[in-house]
Amino acid sequence: MAGGAASRDEVREGPASAAVLSAGIGVFVTGLVTTLAEVSPPLKAALVWSDAVGPLSGKTGLGVIAWLAAWALLHLLWRRRDRNFSLVYRITLWLVTAGFLLTFPPVFEAFMAE
Repeated sequence: MAGGAASRDEVREGPASAAVLSAGIGVFVTGLVTTLAEVSPPLKAALVWSDAVGPLSGKTGLGVIAWLAAWALLHLLWRRRDRNFSLVYRITLWLVTAGFLLTFPPVFEAFMAE
């Protein structure tokens, strides 16, 4: 395109950025809730949405809710815009890494009272 002008048919990075970042948010929320549930017995009990599954049902349920809510909101805000996808990707990697680490017993046990 001459002069850097965008055409109507050009694909924007906003929707893709919204999808990627919201996935990172969902993973981070799942990890955070996992750690918080181990620290707080009342929260762990509240996360039992299915007796057959136990608190994992609430942990993953909240992660999915966070992912969908973040995706909807970010998509609405960014659908017609370009985002710095490289930055969004790096932030998402940090969120996924942190969320993943927060699901491991040695990590969440470090936050538990002795």
